[in-house]
Amino acid sequence: MRTSIFIKRGIVIPCPSSVEIDDAIAPDQIAPGVVIHTGSKILGAQTSIGPGCVIGAESPATLENCQLGKEVFLNGGYFSEATFLDGVKIGSGAHVRSGTLLEEKSGGAHTVGFKQTIFLPFVTAGSLINFCDCLMAGGNSRRNHSEIGSSYIHFNFTPRQDKATASLIGDVPRGVMLDQAPIFLGGQGGLVGPARIAYGTIIPAGTICRRDILTENQLYVPPAVESGEPRKMIQGQYLGIRRTVKNNLIYIGNLHALKAWYRHVRKRFMSGSSYDQACWQGAIKRLDDALAERIKRLGELAEKMPRSLEIADSGKNLPEDIRLQQESLIKEWPAIQRKLEQGPSESIGAAARELFHSEWEKIEEGPYIEAVLKISSAAKTAGAGWLQSIVDSAAALWDGK
Repeated sequence: MRTSIFIKRGIVIPCPSSVEIDDAIAPDQIAPGVVIHTGSKILGAQTSIGPGCVIGAESPATLENCQLGKEVFLNGGYFSEATFLDGVKIGSGAHVRSGTLLEEKSGGAHTVGFKQTIFLPFVTAGSLINFCDCLMAGGNSRRNHSEIGSSYIHFNFTPRQDKATASLIGDVPRGVMLDQAPIFLGGQGGLVGPARIAYGTIIPAGTICRRDILTENQLYVPPAVESGEPRKMIQGQYLGIRRTVKNNLIYIGNLHALKAWYRHVRKRFMSGSSYDQACWQGAIKRLDDALAERIKRLGELAEKMPRSLEIADSGKNLPEDIRLQQESLIKEWPAIQRKLEQGPSESIGAAARELFHSEWEKIEEGPYIEAVLKISSAAKTAGAGWLQSIVDSAAALWDGK
C-alpha cells in the first residue's frame, strides 16, 4: 500500500519512499502519530500499532504480524509474531520471534534475542542477550524490577538435542500481582534450562546456574568446578528425567494460569480501542503458541524414552527407579498430552477466583498496572490461590512412578 495514504492519517514517515507497508495492512491498523523511520518494513495482516509508538529510531526495523500497545519503542531489528504491551522498549539489533509476549514497561537494550519469551511488567534485559524459552516476573515498578544482565544466555538446547528446557524465573500466580521481590541474573552468565528460580534470587555476574533455586531471597554461589577426566556419554541414553518433566509441567501450568488471567481479568482493561483489542488477541495467540511449543517439546522427550530403555537392555546399567520413570512417561504421555491440550477445567479454583473478582470488578477501568496495585492483600491472596491451583493441576499429571 502506498505510504501516502498513511501519511494523510497523521502517521509520521520522515522518508516515505524508503518505508514499506504491506498492502494487507489497513490504514486504521496504525494509529495517528506513530513514527516509522527510514528503511523500516511493516508487514502482515495481523499487525497493529497503537498510539505514540516509534519504529526504527536507531536502525531499520521489520515488523511482521506484531501487535503494539501505546508508546512502544522498537528501535531496530526484526520482530515477528510477537506482542508488546504499553511502554515496552527494545534497542536496535533485536531479533524477536514467535511466542514472545512482553508486558507493560518491560523490554531490552540492544542486540537481544527472544523467542517463546514472556516478560511480566517491568522485567528488563540488558544488551547482547539470548533469552529464549523463558517466563520471567518480579518487581513492582521501573525502579524495582527483575533484571537480566548483559551478555546473558539461557541454555535451551541439550547435548541430546532436546528443547524440553523452558525456565520459569518467578511465577505467574504471584507475579501478576506485582508485589514480589525482583530477581537478578548477573551479566556474562547463564541459566541451564529447564530451571525454576524463586523471587528475590541473586545470581552474581559470570555465574552459570545449572539447578533450581526454590527458596526465596537467596544469593546463589555455585560450587567450584571440579577437575577430572572426561566421562563417557552414551548417545540416546537418559538417566533421571523426573526434574525435567516436572519443571516442564509446572511451566505449562503457569502458561495456562496466565491465559486464564488474560481471559478473566485483563480482558476488561484491554477492550477499549481497536489497538487494545488487537493486543489482547495477540497475547492469547502468543500463549496458545507457547503452550503448543512446550507440549510438543515435552512430547519429543517422551518419544525418546523407548530408545533409552533399549540401550539399557543392551547391557548398559540403568537403576531401577530411573527405568520406572522412563517407562511411566512412555505409558502416561498420551493421556497427559490430551489433558494439557484441553487446558484446566473452569471449576479449578473457582471459589478463589470469584472471591478475587468480587473486588477486581469494583476497580475503575484505567491503566492496568495502577488497577493491580490497588488490589487488597486478601484479594491478591485469593487470586494467587486460584492461579496456583491451575499450575498444581498440571504438575499433578505425572509423578514418575
